[in-house]
Amino acid sequence: MTEERFFLYDEQEQADIRYVSFMGQDSRYDLAVITTDRYYGKKVVMDLQGSRFAIIGEDDLKEDGYLEHAFHLTEIEAEELREFLFEVL
Repeated sequence: MTEERFFLYDEQEQADIRYVSFMGQDSRYDLAVITTDRYYGKKVVMDLQGSRFAIIGEDDLKEDGYLEHAFHLTEIEAEELREFLFEVL
């Protein structure tokens, strides 16, 4: 049985990718921060160690528990990541 695949969208675009690694007080963070024309100015942040990602803007960084949930972090780890992301977003 052959069915034709239905795509909601199928597009290509250029993206700017920043790879960054830094040490927090107790944890190491290896990230890819992807900037594209999608997602209304937000960036795709990938945790390369934990195999998790989230689409993040400044509004998300201000939301309680957002980073903790998205990346499965403790409050301390999330605060370290939040401080860094405020610098680059």
